[in-house]
Amino acid sequence: MDEVTVVVPAYNEADRIGPIVRELVQTYSVLVVDDGSTDNTPSKAHAAGATVVQQPQNRGYIAALRRGFREATSELIVTFDADGEHRPRDIETLIQPIKQDRLDLVLGARATIPRPSERFLNKLTRLKIDVEDSGTGLRALRRTLAVDLDLDTACTCGTFVLEAAAKGARIGEVPIETRTVQKPRGIAWQHGKQFFHVLRYLLLS
Repeated sequence: MDEVTVVVPAYNEADRIGPIVRELVQTYSVLVVDDGSTDNTPSKAHAAGATVVQQPQNRGYIAALRRGFREATSELIVTFDADGEHRPRDIETLIQPIKQDRLDLVLGARATIPRPSERFLNKLTRLKIDVEDSGTGLRALRRTLAVDLDLDTACTCGTFVLEAAAKGARIGEVPIETRTVQKPRGIAWQHGKQFFHVLRYLLLS
């Protein structure tokens, strides 16, 4: 069994997924969860060396994460965005505190968080947990924790770490650098719903 599985949720990333997977498979087992893509994301990922599981239709990022957590068999899981923003070399730094049994969930904290709505959700989350980037896509966690998460919210901002903390996880973060990626950034409408999910965790956990 591989020590680390990198779970990559992907939707219509045919132009990016191949180089990302080729970087990752040099060191890690890679599981791409294709979220009902209408392009050839699955075949590009498979050709680059990833194991690919396919959602029957586009169900969203959180559903893809849950599928990846169920399918992964490694003791450690790393989540990695399919747009190429993250650097594979940061993974080793993330997994060390878990391998040393100091933490159960490690976040890759970005220097800059682009969306104001995400920064606001981070401020709310810090009322409970002292982390700077609760919505990062680069995380390392134990599989036992991953499969225990409900992830029943609009997105992962804030609530991923709040739910993990409510389940007793030891949580920390390490700084990471991101790569510039040319991609459209629409309005994150789900952050409006996510505000109420974060409040729910703050009040009930």
